[in-house]
Amino acid sequence: MIRRRLAIVALAVMLPACASGRNQAEPAASSDVETAASSAVADLVPVTYDLGLPDWTPPPLEPASNRLNADKVELGRRLFYDVRLSANLTKSCASCHRQELAFTDGLAVSPGVTGDHTPRNSMSLANVAYAPVMTWGNPLLHSLEQQALVPLFGQEPVELGMAGLEAEMRRRLEAEPIYRDLFPKAFPDRKGEISLATVVRALSAFERTLISVNSPYDRYRYEGDVNAIPDAAIRGEALFFSEKFECHHCHNNFNLNDNVMHARAPHPEIAFHNTALYNVDGKGAYPAENTGIAELTGRPEDMGRFKAPTLRNIAVTAPYMHDGSITTLDEVLDHYAAGGRTITSGPNAGVGHDNPLKSSFVPGFIMTPEERADLIAFLTSTTDEQFLKDPRFSDPWKQRR
Repeated sequence: MIRRRLAIVALAVMLPACASGRNQAEPAASSDVETAASSAVADLVPVTYDLGLPDWTPPPLEPASNRLNADKVELGRRLFYDVRLSANLTKSCASCHRQELAFTDGLAVSPGVTGDHTPRNSMSLANVAYAPVMTWGNPLLHSLEQQALVPLFGQEPVELGMAGLEAEMRRRLEAEPIYRDLFPKAFPDRKGEISLATVVRALSAFERTLISVNSPYDRYRYEGDVNAIPDAAIRGEALFFSEKFECHHCHNNFNLNDNVMHARAPHPEIAFHNTALYNVDGKGAYPAENTGIAELTGRPEDMGRFKAPTLRNIAVTAPYMHDGSITTLDEVLDHYAAGGRTITSGPNAGVGHDNPLKSSFVPGFIMTPEERADLIAFLTSTTDEQFLKDPRFSDPWKQRR
């Protein structure tokens, strides 16, 4: 089965996963989808569009075939919040990516238009422009242009449910006067066509502008404002980057993760980790619906390996972990302090600490109440309130509802 799935991934190229990163069993049988998929490119260049970045922040990269411009970004913002991109006109991209929650949705897993649920937690879109791979567990999904096709057309599970409805989507968008004005401005090179290809490019353009670099911690660490965070957060930073707690090994760059690529570091840093969240058979197994990149690679040693998410805005992105199975930051710290979670009953019962496949950076540690409080203070200091309220990223249709 895994060989069949890998062959499908190779042939379909751009439709290998649902938004949660799982493999899709069959590619969408649509030439329009295939044309849009093939447009994802590797010819990345530094973003020159004004993202309002402070001097210390490296510019992200973008495809040379999909350069940012103001009209394309505005078009993408409208599409991001538009329920016309769902089969039954009830959901949009923003349904699973809410600005006030750093573009997560506050749910363990997310419902689609048919009631199907994603097997994985909705990842934050903060600084997704810097990600060399998308989603929790798909090493083959390299661009936002690729990823946008997945919630639109994926069928395991169904999310927006637009498979087979590409012509209907175009009709809906063509009927909107704002779109008849914006598409030509955003895509003069394509004569303003309203198509799946331009929809995917516009969505990706908007998502690349979702930059979060103005937290109190940023002002303290990168801009020299020694009063930006409390003493507890300063102590927590020292603990976070210490060898006692090991946090920094998986959350070590300016985006507090270890999957990053940008103009100053154009060679992608990509990593996936088993954090001993499960050990259902005593040999390291994870629940069958969530086995990490092993689902795609077929390698036993990849069982349970997932991408480390950014810790920016982590205080507002609960619940945590790839399946949303940990509800608070305190519980996250308990998990790592134990060197793996113990589940005492039910189908997923097992002692994570004894998982033979877990990362060497999850050995466990002893943590005092004061250290716990300081770590929480540090993590909370990464909340970028401006990002959570920035009108550039907000719903532009609100006044019409």
